[in-house]
Amino acid sequence: MARIFITGSADGLGQLTATALVAQRHEVVLHARNEKRGQEALDKVPGAETVLTADLGDTLETKQLAAKVNALGNFDAVIHNAGVYQASAAEIFTVNTLAPYILTCLIERPRRLIYLSSGMHLDGSAKLESLDTSVSRVTYSDSKLHVLMLCMALARKWPGVCANAVDPGWVPTKMGGSGAPDDLTKGYETQVWLAASNDEKARVSGLYFHHKKETGHNPEADDVQLQDRFLNLCREITGVSFR
Repeated sequence: MARIFITGSADGLGQLTATALVAQRHEVVLHARNEKRGQEALDKVPGAETVLTADLGDTLETKQLAAKVNALGNFDAVIHNAGVYQASAAEIFTVNTLAPYILTCLIERPRRLIYLSSGMHLDGSAKLESLDTSVSRVTYSDSKLHVLMLCMALARKWPGVCANAVDPGWVPTKMGGSGAPDDLTKGYETQVWLAASNDEKARVSGLYFHHKKETGHNPEADDVQLQDRFLNLCREITGVSFR
């Protein structure tokens, strides 16, 4: 039995991932943006251990969330599921890029880390030259490349941790829309598998998965110099050092 924390688990893929893990008798801690959403999350996933609240659009609240997670003790896995799509560039950057960085740095290191990226990252660009002055040009695709860069950097720097990223596909959630063509179940199965399975194929690091299979990704994510520049920029912007 594993203990797992999932960001953005009040609805969508995060909630479905949590429900599947609870059904497998794992201990799951949920996350929601506020108290109202938190109660709704517990109502939807009644077997969850508890729910923690924080608005990931506020870096101070994100730092406080890390402290709340640590106060509950150690976790075997953290799934960085939270994200925004139809939002301003500033909110996309704060929620999709900075929040996973802050939480990764401040939460006591788990054995497994899973990051939700997207096939749209293939059209993204790191844009590191402008991040320290303005984030107005950052797109959703860029942010999903950023989180993949973070994942690949961790796989390189933390050899004792299994850090992997997932493209869940275009699935019919609130974010994806009712007309999304991909299989909803396959949209969360990979996260469940990577977080808790004893399958040797799940106990790997530095890979990008789509429906439990390794798939190609933007080569910028593998550029070690870009990774280090990205980590340094995140440190400068947030005041949180990478350990």
